[in-house]
Amino acid sequence: MKRSTLLWIVAFIITLLSAYYQRVTGPTYPIDEKVFVNGEEVKLHLERSHSTNSDYIISVPVKQNNINGEVHWKRYKSNDAITITKMLRNENSLEARLPKQPPAGKIEYQVYLYGSNTNVVSSKVPTLIRFKGDVPAWILIPHIILIFSAMLYSTRTGLDAIFTKNIPTKLTYYTVVIVFVGGLIFGPLTQLYAFGKLWTGFPFGYDLTDNKTAIAFAGWLIALLAVLMKKRERLFIIFAAILMFIVFLIPHSMFGSELDYTKTDTVKTQNLNP
Repeated sequence: MKRSTLLWIVAFIITLLSAYYQRVTGPTYPIDEKVFVNGEEVKLHLERSHSTNSDYIISVPVKQNNINGEVHWKRYKSNDAITITKMLRNENSLEARLPKQPPAGKIEYQVYLYGSNTNVVSSKVPTLIRFKGDVPAWILIPHIILIFSAMLYSTRTGLDAIFTKNIPTKLTYYTVVIVFVGGLIFGPLTQLYAFGKLWTGFPFGYDLTDNKTAIAFAGWLIALLAVLMKKRERLFIIFAAILMFIVFLIPHSMFGSELDYTKTDTVKTQNLNP
């Protein structure tokens, strides 16, 4: 096997593993729990991200008719009192509805299950669910592909600088372009459709997704300048690749956009049972 092919395979594996880690450790990844009520194993699937176009329906599969439930919830960063919504039975499940919120609006909620001799709460702390607008496929799909490709090319370029004698000039160009287009063009467009703002990173906010994209691009822009000036190119390329790897490991949507209801005139949406 040629060294070039081997390096591409290694880069792909590193990219795949880091993307998986970033996804499952992020604050929007669903929470799955198992609890026992009346001796029955009940599986809870708690979403932490939902579309602004519909209410979020919490559905808990429960076979026994003598198991009941409630959902305790309130809008996050609000002065609301906790609302208690009774879960209604729908065939072999208990369901309750959380009202849809504006983009970046969040609700914190907990599921309480009651049996004949057992009371169970879903988690020690409330689950946070954030609502976001639907992003068109023509924006979302290229964004995902390009961000994945950016990490792939960044890793491959760094490996080339470490394990070969050549300076990966072309790969550096490709990496800079892909990071720019995927992160700084399609990224803000995704943000705009999802939360109504093009950019919520520095200096306008603390969104780590935006900030880490800017940091990664800055690292590769410096590496490109080093290549053009032919000064310590290898060192700066390796630095940019390591920086990109560290940035890519930061969980997606950390410190992301969120609506502060205490600073808005948003009226609490009336709670509706399914």
